Amino acid sequence: MFKPEGIYVAMMTPFEDGSINEAVVRQMVDFFIEKGVHGIFPISSVGEFIHLDFEEKVFLMQIVHGQARGRVPVTPGIASTRPRDCIRLAQKAQEIGCEAVVVAPPYYYPLSQDNMERHFEMVSDAIDLPIILYNIPLFAPPISYDVVKRLSRRKNVVAMKDSSGSMVDLLHYMDKIRLIGEDLSFLIGREDILFPSLMVGAKGCMTATAGILPEVMVGIYNAWREGDYDKARELQFSILLLIRAMFSVPFPLGFKTALEVRGFKMGPPQQPLSEAEYFRFAGTKSRIEKIMSPILDSLDQKR
Repeated sequence: MFKPEGIYVAMMTPFEDGSINEAVVRQMVDFFIEKGVHGIFPISSVGEFIHLDFEEKVFLMQIVHGQARGRVPVTPGIASTRPRDCIRLAQKAQEIGCEAVVVAPPYYYPLSQDNMERHFEMVSDAIDLPIILYNIPLFAPPISYDVVKRLSRRKNVVAMKDSSGSMVDLLHYMDKIRLIGEDLSFLIGREDILFPSLMVGAKGCMTATAGILPEVMVGIYNAWREGDYDKARELQFSILLLIRAMFSVPFPLGFKTALEVRGFKMGPPQQPLSEAEYFRFAGTKSRIEKIMSPILDSLDQKR
């Protein structure tokens, strides 16, 4: 069964007049693939899935999968507060031909680990597609080590995206799986720790920066695979200042701004900002552009 490995883009969603900008989506997909990424994750947190209705999510799946044309796997997010909505989206993803789906815990209401596990079980029982569990404590209750362990025994649960940013949690997740002899592919969701995560056994990442600076993220992965750890470490440190800047404004505005520096028209965030926030953002936007300039110059010199 399919298992994701390598550098996956947590894809942002470009908008124009409140609707998905199809032309820019297609440009982005070609850009990612040309830069060597190994897969694409649309309908993501950074892609503002929370602001997309069912039809828009299906439309986005169709565009991304169609534009990818089998060159890389497409693994859309199907997060919802209701299992039946996740299942409907997963069924559409399977009809379209997507390789797997990314499933996060339900959000908004407080949730016990038993509730969460049952949510994942219902989705797993209802679909044939491979499932990538999505641990995203920033927006949903964290998945416990034991729930991940039990879910890993299911045939179609093949991977986990861990966006906790915690090396401690990552190691404990991996150890729980190791002790029962299961084989779960761990992809980290924080670009800050790609290199150290690879060193302890992660298989890659699903991150927004993989779409902003795919050359750097793929470079870290390739250097690690080749045993050039000094180069991998140098590349990892080269993006940390940018990551801090992108997180300094309301999510995901900093990330969308960085992608605009690469030449993509992303449109305004779907959650409107106040005048004061726009004023503060103007300074951050200038800072992001300034930070990215030498990175992009360096990439140009290597062509």
